[in-house]
Amino acid sequence: MQANTRQIILKSRPDGPVKGENFETREVAVPDPEDGDVLVRVIYMSLDPYMRGRMDAAKSYAANFKVGEPMIARSVGEVVVSRNNAYHAGDLVVGMMDWSDYAVVPGAKGLRTADPEFAPLPYYLGALGMPGMTAWIGMKEIGKPKEGETLFVSAASGAVGQVAGQMGRMAGCRVVGCAGSDEKVAYLTGEIGFDAAFNHRTEGDYLGALKRCCPTGIDVNFENVGGAMLEAVIEHANDYARSIQCGAISQYNLVEDERYGIKNLEHIHRKRIHMEGFIVTDHWKRLDEFIAEMGRWLKCGAMTYKIDITEGLENAPAAFMAMLEGGNFGKQVVKIGAEPAAGTTGQRTR
Repeated sequence: MQANTRQIILKSRPDGPVKGENFETREVAVPDPEDGDVLVRVIYMSLDPYMRGRMDAAKSYAANFKVGEPMIARSVGEVVVSRNNAYHAGDLVVGMMDWSDYAVVPGAKGLRTADPEFAPLPYYLGALGMPGMTAWIGMKEIGKPKEGETLFVSAASGAVGQVAGQMGRMAGCRVVGCAGSDEKVAYLTGEIGFDAAFNHRTEGDYLGALKRCCPTGIDVNFENVGGAMLEAVIEHANDYARSIQCGAISQYNLVEDERYGIKNLEHIHRKRIHMEGFIVTDHWKRLDEFIAEMGRWLKCGAMTYKIDITEGLENAPAAFMAMLEGGNFGKQVVKIGAEPAAGTTGQRTR
């Protein structure tokens, strides 16, 4: 095994948009795991919008990244050295790891095994991972779509949106989405069965687009964008609509006084709109249930999923910055190392 590993650390906290200068790459000796730990060779690493908040100093639902220390992401990798009886060298695992070639997982905390025969390894960071479960929880617990209703999904071609939209389609809804390019719009209406979609970058009138694509109003909103898009949705929402408040990516790179002030919040009580935010980790006890159902959907073709893979750890900061501006097409993943050859992992079923 090589003696050194690259790590990407948070060099400084961003003020506004994330910049390359906020990151730094360093090379350190591969850490030696202690009792209970495992050392993992990272293969795929997830990039997600929530990481932007962890780069700030302000308190949030997830612990802040520390300046001078490695960034952290959910990753899939191969166990190289195990000091934990639950795992052996060659096991494929998914869990939180440093942005690095090799990472120690203290106490093997939060690790789960990954089976490449059940699904491609990147899917454990997307459809079968936190983004997929985020859509699943939001739709089941808050949206509760019914046949004949209209579901609107913002950032609909992204890691979460594409799952939410397909769940709405399975429930019998009219499914409408927005995305940031004509290619993404074509993917929504062509490959994954949305009834209508529009390009939010070229559509100057969000409310007009919603009226055109959702002629009977909006019953369920899966909110990923926030700002002016959310304002338009509230304006066009039907009485008793449910709004799943998942994210607001249009606001994450803005300083406080630049953030969009929504002007029509009175519609929430006038229309009796149920608007609820949630954090997927609050529902982690349902992970096995989610994986079982998502696995069935993927196997039978009821659910498809698009992955956007960037090659190389060194390109992770650029991919992260691009994702925050909508530059990804599908779930953004960084490939850091090679997948093990079939039959060489020693993977065990547990």
